[in-house]
Amino acid sequence: MKTRFALQLGAVAAALATTLPAWAQSESAANYPSRPIRIIVPYTPGAINDVLARRIAQQLSEALKQSVVVENKPGGGTVIGTEYVARAEPDGYTLLQTAASHSINPSLVAKLPYDSIKSFSFITLVGTSPYVMTATPSLPANTVPELIALAKSQPGKISYASTGNGGSAHLMGELLKDMAHVDLMHIPYKGLAQGLNDVASGQVQLTFSTYTGAMAYLQPGRVKAIAVTGKERMSVLPNVPTIAETLPGYDASGWWGYVAPAGTPKPIVDKLNRELNKIVQSPEFKEHFKSQGVEMLGTTPEEFRTHVEREMETWRKLIKKANITMG
Repeated sequence: MKTRFALQLGAVAAALATTLPAWAQSESAANYPSRPIRIIVPYTPGAINDVLARRIAQQLSEALKQSVVVENKPGGGTVIGTEYVARAEPDGYTLLQTAASHSINPSLVAKLPYDSIKSFSFITLVGTSPYVMTATPSLPANTVPELIALAKSQPGKISYASTGNGGSAHLMGELLKDMAHVDLMHIPYKGLAQGLNDVASGQVQLTFSTYTGAMAYLQPGRVKAIAVTGKERMSVLPNVPTIAETLPGYDASGWWGYVAPAGTPKPIVDKLNRELNKIVQSPEFKEHFKSQGVEMLGTTPEEFRTHVEREMETWRKLIKKANITMG
């Protein structure tokens, strides 16, 4: 009798063990969020990455009726903040606003302490923004074809500034070199402002800048816009052609998206996807960031994951071919 009771008790315990996680998961999703959410930004405060996150946090807080705070955790080329989220509890209370570096670092950083795909639950790709290729006003080239012809006539003598080895601006320059079959000299800087200052003074001929970074130099004519790096022209710079109009297939843009630690319950990911997409697809939000050169999107988790995987492959091939290192 005792043996039968023990077996029955064991069966009940086993059933609870298999059903409890699913019950707890649905329960947590139904009550989510019940406490403050953190958005980790792996960059310093002040730039477009930070501005976007704080605007989204404010509206997400209103939508979810819960506090949403932004924490900046810069360092290591975004590795420090990204690893922090990868190791966080997969409960939906620690999110990462990630950017293009997420798809670059796997090919650039030895022994990355997380997997850019497997360590995360993808939520949504919220926005994208081409860079502007700017030049010193004295450069005797005003179009991409003229720039290519000039570079071919002066191999290695035309220089371009970036914000560091392996950064977006560096890779955009390398992609131009590869597709146009030209030799440009790369000069890494520690920040965008210093590089743009040297382009404006003529010490360096070119750079690739975010729209918000470039406008302070474009509007007073300290630099000139040659082209934009996306596959389509920017609505805020309609008269500036794309590099792709000369080199079909050239497409390199900055982007931002949201991920959570791998294993975050799907109902929570789906809820965050719905709310974030409502925010970034609202006319007011889209118009606000359109004036800053950012196109707001909002995708499915699967579409965002596919985007990152595609970007990883593009930059892996280029980084290997150009032998780019973090040095």
